Amino acid sequence: MKEFQWEGLKKTIGRVYNEVPFYRESFQQLNITPDHIQSWEDVQKLPFTRKHHLRENYPFNLLAAPMKDVVRLHASSGTSGKPTVVAYTRNDMENWGEIAARAIYMGGGRQEDVLHNAYGYGLFTGGLGIHVGSENLGCATIPISGGNTTKQITLIQDFKPRVICCTPSYLLNIGETMKSKGIDPASTSLKYAILGAEPWSEEMRHTIEKMFDLKASDIYGLSEIMGPGVAMECVDCQDGLHIAEDHFLVEVIDPETLEQVPDGEDGELVFTSLTKEALPIIRYRTGDIASITRGTCACGRTTTKMSRVKGRIDDMLIIRGVNVFPSEIERYICSLEELVPHYQIHLQKKGVMDHVELHVEVCEDFFESLPMQDFDHPVAQDLIKRIQKSLKMEALVSMDVYLEKPKAIPRSEGKAKRVIDYRSSFSTTP
Repeated sequence: MKEFQWEGLKKTIGRVYNEVPFYRESFQQLNITPDHIQSWEDVQKLPFTRKHHLRENYPFNLLAAPMKDVVRLHASSGTSGKPTVVAYTRNDMENWGEIAARAIYMGGGRQEDVLHNAYGYGLFTGGLGIHVGSENLGCATIPISGGNTTKQITLIQDFKPRVICCTPSYLLNIGETMKSKGIDPASTSLKYAILGAEPWSEEMRHTIEKMFDLKASDIYGLSEIMGPGVAMECVDCQDGLHIAEDHFLVEVIDPETLEQVPDGEDGELVFTSLTKEALPIIRYRTGDIASITRGTCACGRTTTKMSRVKGRIDDMLIIRGVNVFPSEIERYICSLEELVPHYQIHLQKKGVMDHVELHVEVCEDFFESLPMQDFDHPVAQDLIKRIQKSLKMEALVSMDVYLEKPKAIPRSEGKAKRVIDYRSSFSTTP
C-alpha cells in the first residue's frame, strides 16, 4: 500500500505543479519543487489547500485536465460566496464508482439488493456519488433524492429496498412520519442504512437502529476530495471508518500549529488525492475533527481507519471558554427518554456577552403526560434541570434550556441545521 501511495503521490505532485498555476506558485512561495519530496516526512513541506482557494480560482482555474477530458462537474451551493467547483474525468468517475461500491458493500449492500437513495441529486455530490457506486455494485437503485417524505414511504413499502442511503436526520424524519401514519418503521424491508453528510452521535445511531430494526453505518466523503466513499464503516464492527487509502493519503493536524498529531489524537483531517485527474488536490484541510488509527480491524481489513467525525472547526462553539460540538450535546439529548433527537442551539448577544440557548423537543408521551401541556409544571422544570446538570457534568457547559412541544423543531430533508446564530442581528430576540 505504501508503495502504491508513493507512486500516486508523485504523480499528483507532478500533475499539479505542471498543470495548475495556483499550485506551482504555492510551491515557489515555499521554495520547493516536486524534486524536494523524497520521503514521507517531506509531505509536511507541501502547501495546504483551503476551501477559499477553490473559491478564489472559480470556476476552472484549479483543473489539471483539459475540458475535453472532463465528463462531470459538481459544485457547492455558494451560499457564502462563490461556489466551490470540482471536476471528474472518465477515469475519475470509474474510480469513484469503485470507491462508492466498496463503501456500500462495507455497509451491508449486495448485488441482489434494492437500494433506496434519498441523498440529494444535482450539484451536490451525495446523490449521484452513491448512485454510481450502487450501480457499480449491481444494486437496483431507486434515485428518489431527498424530500417528498410521503412518496419516500410509499416506495419503501412497495419496492421493498434492503438498503437506504440518506442523512441520519432525514432517516429519523422518515421514521417519525411513518409512525404518524400508523406504520411501524421496524416492519419495513430495510436492513441497512448508510448515513452521512452531517456529524451524528453514537446515541443517534442507537435511536435509528431501534426505530427501524436495522444496522446503521457511517459514510464519509466531501466534494473537494471526491464525494461519498472516501471512508466507510464496516457494518460488522461499526468501530471507525475505513479510508480508501489506495486513492487518498490522510493526515491529522493540529489546526492551530498545523503540525501532525499522533495516531489516536483528535485533530483536523487533511487529505491528498492520489489518483484524481481532473482536480487533484494537495493537503486539503477539511475542517472536520477526527482521529485515525492503524492496524487490522476485526473485520480483517487493514486500511487506516478514521473515527466518527466529532464536528467541524467552524461548527465548534466556545461557551464561556469551553469548546463543544453540537454532536456532543446530541449525545446527552439522546440519553434522556423524555426527549427526541431534534434540537437547535441558538446563539445570541446579551450586552457584550454571548448567550446560548438549547431548544429541544420532548416526546409525545411526555408532552401528553403534562397537566395542560404546561412546561412551567414542576415535572417539566425538573427535566430542564436534569438536562442542564447533564450538560454541565458531561460537556462542562452551562446554557439555558427550553423545551419544545412535539414537531416544533423544523424537520430536515437533507442536512439538519443545528446552530442558529442571531448574534449579527440588531435584535437579541429570534
